[in-house]
Amino acid sequence: MLTVNRTQPRPAQLVLGIIASNTEWLAAAEAVLAQQFGPIALKSAIIPFDFTDYYEKEMGSGLLRRWVCCQGLVEPEKLARLKLQTCELEHQFRTENHRRRVNLDPGLLSLHNLVLASTKEFGHRIYLGSGIYAEVTLIYQNGRFQPLEWTYPDYRTPVCLDFLAAGRKLLTLSLAADR
Repeated sequence: MLTVNRTQPRPAQLVLGIIASNTEWLAAAEAVLAQQFGPIALKSAIIPFDFTDYYEKEMGSGLLRRWVCCQGLVEPEKLARLKLQTCELEHQFRTENHRRRVNLDPGLLSLHNLVLASTKEFGHRIYLGSGIYAEVTLIYQNGRFQPLEWTYPDYRTPVCLDFLAAGRKLLTLSLAADR
């Protein structure tokens, strides 16, 4: 009988991407995320979300983008559940006409990459279950995060890449403290 040497994966830093229709909804989303996942340990600058018009029909124009990290680490196998939780939170922010005011994208930041969760199937995504897919969005190589062919434009920005570098430092400190 073949035995497999199994090692436990290291916990990861929870990263949450937020797209909101205005600063009030952005702040409300941050408050709900902190309540649901723990205090926010790190925030990116707010940038205009003008990379695509994908969300405009539902959410309007002039959208804003920010990323946050919550305190504490999460086990990688919880990614699908985290996406389902954020989908439920998005629903709480919907208008009377069922339009989203907030889009929430959870991801796991490891020492090696950023993996995002999605409800959309594509060739570069792996099915996790419950309608959720995982995508390696960025890899950490040569001392910085590197985009891949399918990396979204906003995840290629200096604001995002600098934020993730700071998130990786936070992760490194948290992993060292857990030893």
